[in-house]
Amino acid sequence: MKAKEHILFIVSRFPYPLEKGDKLRAFYQLKELSKDYHVTLICTSDLPVSAEHLEIVNQYCSRIHIFNLSKPGLLFQLCTSFLSSKPFQVQYFYRKSIHRKIQKIIAELQPKHIYCQLIRVSEYVKNEHLIPKTLDYMDALSKGMERRIQTEPWYKNWFYRVESKRLKQYERRIFDYFEHKTIISEQDRKLIYHPENAQIVVVPNGIDQAFFEDLALPKDYDLVFTGNFSYAPNIEAAVCLAEEILPRIHQKGIPCRLLLSGASPVKKVLDLQSKDVHISGWVDDIRTSYQRSRLFAAPLFIGTGLQNKLLEAMASGLPCITTSLANNALGGINYENILLAEDIDTFVEKITEGLVNEGNFSSIALHGKNYIEQHYSWEKQTLKLLQLLYSPPSC
Repeated sequence: MKAKEHILFIVSRFPYPLEKGDKLRAFYQLKELSKDYHVTLICTSDLPVSAEHLEIVNQYCSRIHIFNLSKPGLLFQLCTSFLSSKPFQVQYFYRKSIHRKIQKIIAELQPKHIYCQLIRVSEYVKNEHLIPKTLDYMDALSKGMERRIQTEPWYKNWFYRVESKRLKQYERRIFDYFEHKTIISEQDRKLIYHPENAQIVVVPNGIDQAFFEDLALPKDYDLVFTGNFSYAPNIEAAVCLAEEILPRIHQKGIPCRLLLSGASPVKKVLDLQSKDVHISGWVDDIRTSYQRSRLFAAPLFIGTGLQNKLLEAMASGLPCITTSLANNALGGINYENILLAEDIDTFVEKITEGLVNEGNFSSIALHGKNYIEQHYSWEKQTLKLLQLLYSPPSC
C-alpha cells in the first residue's frame, strides 16, 4: 500500500465552527483530503480558537499551525493598505513575520502540493516555485464587492469601488503564480478576468449527508432564511423578508411566522425581531431550523457563488424559493426542483401559494432533495479536487 504524501492546506480563518461559507468548504475538503493525504493546516486567525474546535479539526490533520493576527498589527496593515495597490483583504491577512514562518514550514515539510484557499492568503506562497500549488478562488470576490456599491450607504461606496477595482486586478494578476486554479461555480469562473480563465476548474460545494435525515420536528415556523448575518447579501435578504415580504403576506390575511437563523446577527438584523419574526442567532444544529419550517425563501439580489443554505434547505426537504442570481451556480430548474422569483411581488405570490396550498410544492421539494443527493455530495465534489492534485501542472 502506497504511503500517504503530505500536502499543505492554507486558509485565512480557522475552519470551525461552520458559520461561514469559506470555513464550511475548507472543513469538508480537509475531511475528504485527509483520506488520501497527510494534511498540514496553516491558518491565520483574528479570534482565539477553542480547544474543542481545535480537537474537531485536528482529527483530519497531521499538524496544525495557527498564526494570530494581533489588533495592533491589523491596524498597521489597514493603514499601509492605502499606500498599496493590493486589495484591503489581502493586506489584512498578511504579515511578514508569518510569511517567514510559513517558508520555514515548507522547507521542513517539503509537501507534494500546496493548496491555498482564497486570494487572501496567496501572498504567503505565490513565489514558491518548486512545489505545485493550487489556488481556490472560491468566489469572484471582485464582483461581490462591485454589487455592494449599489446597496451600501454613500459614505461607504468609495471603499467598495476601490476594493472592487483592486480585487479585479489582483484576481487576474495572481492567476499566473499558481499551477492549478479552482472556483465554486461556472458563473464565478467567467468573472475572473484573465484570458485563460477557462483553465480554472469548477469544484462546487457539497452537502453533509446528515441533512437528508428526517428529525421529525413540529413545523412551528412558516418561513425560514439562514446564513451568516454579518454578511451584506444575507442582511439585505433578511430585511427584505421581514419588512417587505412578510407584511404583504399578512395583508392577505395569511398568518406567517419567519425564522432568521444563523451566526453573528448585526443590529440591523436584531432590530427585525417581532412577534412574527424570530432571530435565533447561532444554533448548534442548523438542521433544526430548516426542519421546523414549511418553506425556505432566499431573496438574494446581490452576492456570488454557490449558496450552501440552498443546498442545505433542499436536502432538508423544503420547497425553496430564490432568485436566478442565487440559482445560477446551483443549476436548479424552475417548478421542477426549485422555485424562482425575480422581484418582491413574485416572492409574495409564491410564498402565499406555498402556505395556502402546501401540497402544490411537495413534489418540487422531493425533486429538490433528490437533485442535491445526486449531484452535491462532498465526496463527489472533492474527488474533482483530488484528481487535480494528482494531475501534472497545467503551465
